[in-house]
Amino acid sequence: MAAALELIAGSYEQVAFGYRVDAEGEEWTARPDFTHHAHLASISAVAASERFVVTGSKDETIQLYDMRSKTEHGSLLHHDGDITCLEFYGSDHLLSGGEDGLICVWSTKKWECIKSIHAHKGHVTSLSVHPSGKLALSVGTDRTLRTWNLITGRSAFIKNIKHNAEMVRWSPEGDKYAVVHNDTLSIYDLETASVTGTLTNPKRISCVKFLSNSVLAVAGDDDVVRLCDVKTEKWLCEFKAHETRVKAVDCFHMDDFCVVATASNDGFIKLWKLHLKEELERPTLLLEVNTTARLTCLALWKPSSVQQVTEEREKPTSSQEITIQLSKMKRKVRLCTETVILEDESKPKKKKKRGGKKQANKTV
Repeated sequence: MAAALELIAGSYEQVAFGYRVDAEGEEWTARPDFTHHAHLASISAVAASERFVVTGSKDETIQLYDMRSKTEHGSLLHHDGDITCLEFYGSDHLLSGGEDGLICVWSTKKWECIKSIHAHKGHVTSLSVHPSGKLALSVGTDRTLRTWNLITGRSAFIKNIKHNAEMVRWSPEGDKYAVVHNDTLSIYDLETASVTGTLTNPKRISCVKFLSNSVLAVAGDDDVVRLCDVKTEKWLCEFKAHETRVKAVDCFHMDDFCVVATASNDGFIKLWKLHLKEELERPTLLLEVNTTARLTCLALWKPSSVQQVTEEREKPTSSQEITIQLSKMKRKVRLCTETVILEDESKPKKKKKRGGKKQANKTV
C-alpha cells in the first residue's frame, strides 16, 4: 500500500476505534491502533484530516484526537445541541453542524471558531463541501436546501424542498449533488439547481457515497449495499455487506480498483474490492474487523489523499484569483489561509480593525 491507512469508527458506546490497515499483495490485514473514549453520549459523526480525527456526539461536544502523537487534543464547545455532521476541507478548516441550527467553521491552527452561521431554523441534518472548497451545501429540518458561499461565509441560495432531507453529498467533480429523504434519492444539477433524476431504495437510506462521478453507493436499514448509476437512474448491482443494517459507507482508490469501506450495527468494519467498469460485478471482501460495538459512523484516515487536495488548492486557480476578484468589489477582506471571509459591513471601519478576531467569532 502506498500510504498508511486507518479505519476510524464511532459507536453508540461512546468510543471511537482506530484500526491500522496493511496490504501486501493480495493479503490485507487490520490491527487495533487506538481507542478514544472522550464522550459522555453516543458518537454521531466522525471526520479525519491529515493530522486530526474529530468526533461529534450527542453530548454536544466535538473531541479532537491527534493522529501523530496518538493522544487527545482537547474538545470544541460551541454548539448547543447534538453534533450532527462534521467535514474537513484539506487540513486547515473543519465545518460542523448541529441540532442548534448552526454551522461553525473552525481553523485547525488554533482550533478557533472563525465563523458561526445560523444556517437553518431547525436542525442541521447534513452538510457537504464542494471539491473546490468555495461552496458548501446544507440541509435541515426546516425543509430547505441551502448553498453557502465559503468565500464570504454567507448564504448564496436557498431552495425550498417538500421534505426534511437527511443527507446531502457533492459528486467528486462537483457538477451534481445527491439529496436523501427517507428512501428517496434525488440527484440535482449544479447549474440549474433542479432534479435530474430520482431513485427509490427498498429501505430507508442511512448513508450514501459517490464512488465515482456517476456511481453512487447506497445503504439503508438492511444488510445490503446497492450501487446505482446517477446518469441513467438505474441500479447496477447489490451485495450483502453485513448481518444487520449498514450505518456508514466510505471509499478510497487504489491504482486499478476502488476500495469500499462499510460499517454496521453488527460491529464489523469491512473493506471490499470493486472494479469500476461499464458492467459492474459484485465486490470481493478484502478484510473485516469486529469491534464488538454498535457502530454509528465511519471515516478513513489516509494522509496521501489530504496532501493531494492541498496540492490542488495551491494552484493559482484558488485563493489568488478569489482575492483579486473580491478586491474589485472595494470591500475590506481578511484572509484566513485559503478561505476569504468578509467582515460584517454593518460595523464602523475603526471597530473592524480592533475587533477582527472577535467579529469572526460572532454568530450571524
